[in-house]
Amino acid sequence: MINRVLIRLKIIQLIYAFYQNGNKNIDSAEKELLFSLSKAYDLYNYLLALMVAIKDYAERRIEVGKKKRIQTEEDKNPNTRFVDNMFIAQLQTNKQLNEFVGNQKRNWVDDDEAFIKEIYDQIIESNLYKLYMVEENPTYETDREFWRKLYKTFIYNNESLDQLLEEQSLYWNDDKEIVDTFVLKTIKRFDPKNGTDQELLPEYKDEEDLEFARRLFRTSIMNADEYRQLINESIKNWDIKRIAFMDMVVMQCAIAELINFPNIPINVTMNEYLEIAKYYSTPKSTGFINGTLDAIIKRLQKQSLLAKK
Repeated sequence: MINRVLIRLKIIQLIYAFYQNGNKNIDSAEKELLFSLSKAYDLYNYLLALMVAIKDYAERRIEVGKKKRIQTEEDKNPNTRFVDNMFIAQLQTNKQLNEFVGNQKRNWVDDDEAFIKEIYDQIIESNLYKLYMVEENPTYETDREFWRKLYKTFIYNNESLDQLLEEQSLYWNDDKEIVDTFVLKTIKRFDPKNGTDQELLPEYKDEEDLEFARRLFRTSIMNADEYRQLINESIKNWDIKRIAFMDMVVMQCAIAELINFPNIPINVTMNEYLEIAKYYSTPKSTGFINGTLDAIIKRLQKQSLLAKK
């Protein structure tokens, strides 16, 4: 699940903090990086558990209605289509997800029921929900697609949820947008034939991505003086002291990747770090970083120090 886009973002964040906090211990900084990445995987599982918590809340609402002294027709004969959804039933019994939930001190039901109520009330007022509740002969595929649409509509861009997550963990500040894409991918991967053994996305696709994180982080810091000298030699009519510190960190990491990872194409590295610059730096930074890195690439190629295209 933790891909290289997320790894690069985390490395930029942690290297920026490394310098700002005056931290000179690279080993402890690397541990902080790996912990930060593991928290992103926790968020992935936590958001999957949110869907189950919404379904559980709906079930409790039905049970409360059955116990009312004065009941409406809906209380007496509730439409259970939502709580009987086949996809969410499979997710609720998923072994990997339940192992994660069982190891957490915090859970949606006990700690954040007010938010669950808020999002559930929004769902039941939506046309998406109303149409689903009267749909004839639902299949597993329609049930799964219903939850994919619910997630995109009510969880993907939810300011209340973003604030709630930020209060729970500082590590989740910038993670949700990327993690959301993996939750949606997971929903599409679910197959009823897999039952409770349906595989969730692994924390890392393979050991290569974990090694990429460690090596990029270390080379970016250990060769900082060399990379900053390259930057200094490649800027024209510009005092290096005037460059925004975040721009320096972005370029420092980009140069580390260009030099130390010959299997990653130059255009991939360039595009990734320019996207990061759009997110973290000033509006004018992207053009400056693009021009500076382009000059550095030409210099390195001329010196035969860049063994890739």
